Amino acid sequence: MAPQGASRCQDFEEQGFLLLKGFVSKDECEKMKTRMKDLVEAWDPQSEAPAPFTTDSQQQVQMQGKSDYFLDSADRIHFFIEKTAADKDGKLKDTQKKFQSLNKVGHGLHVLDPVFRDYSQSRKIAELVEELGWKDPVLPQSMYIFKQPAVGGEVTSHQDSSFLYTTPRPTCLGLWLALDKSTTENGCLWARPGSHKEPVRRVFVRNPEHFENGNANATQLVFETLDEKDPAWQWEGKMPEGCEPPSHGLREKGFSPLECEAGDLVVIHGQVDHLSLANTSDKPRETFQLHLVEGPAEGISWSPRNWLQYPPDKTFPSLKKKRKADVLNR
Repeated sequence: MAPQGASRCQDFEEQGFLLLKGFVSKDECEKMKTRMKDLVEAWDPQSEAPAPFTTDSQQQVQMQGKSDYFLDSADRIHFFIEKTAADKDGKLKDTQKKFQSLNKVGHGLHVLDPVFRDYSQSRKIAELVEELGWKDPVLPQSMYIFKQPAVGGEVTSHQDSSFLYTTPRPTCLGLWLALDKSTTENGCLWARPGSHKEPVRRVFVRNPEHFENGNANATQLVFETLDEKDPAWQWEGKMPEGCEPPSHGLREKGFSPLECEAGDLVVIHGQVDHLSLANTSDKPRETFQLHLVEGPAEGISWSPRNWLQYPPDKTFPSLKKKRKADVLNR
């Protein structure tokens, strides 16, 4: 392995995340942003009743936990609006413009859309993941996050493995691509170095009361606690005290801001504690995010209770197969 690779593998093992400068070109970023504008332009919010999205623990269970639109988005392209853009019935307010109302689009862009699929299953993604030690990586999920100027909401403290859980060990890896300059002013990522060595604190899963016991009044999704003894439990699914700019409270708890230029990639271990503040600026902060896990060839199982489930006749795209095909075609 090249010295650069060895160095960043060591950094990843120690910190739990990497910031890779210039992972893609500015032209590639603009291509993705233009494609998303086309998708939004073609979207009719009146025909498919978009769902509000939030990461606040209590509201998340109520909003996503009662939404078929959210559950059905696993291998589709669905549109989720900011909670402030929704009326009392959860639909887009008449006064809201489509693009400015959006929180995110997910979760099957890497499967269905050619522009996002080409990046998600590219050689450089497969090579990076292989370098970091994943042997049979598969891609369950992708998201385009808007973090709209002035209204883009905070993302509370969380571990990605809570939402994409595997057994007998957690194997989630996040790839967070900045499509705009990302700063402390417009809601950049904050991560806590070394927190990937902590256990997964909770999981967001399908509620057996609803799916197994047939209780239609029960929410479809619930959080289940795995470890509330960890000190970070006090702010899990919340915003730590003192997070408001200049964010002294975040720094005291060990969080560091990860400011990026467009084209930079943040690689995030699934157990790293991370969050982002609201975008109160007049600047955009759009990102495209991938999440992968180890596949069955490594003895890893996707939890059947995860909220995200593909139809029985579909499997997660394999980066290993893509990598082999690229090698054979060279």
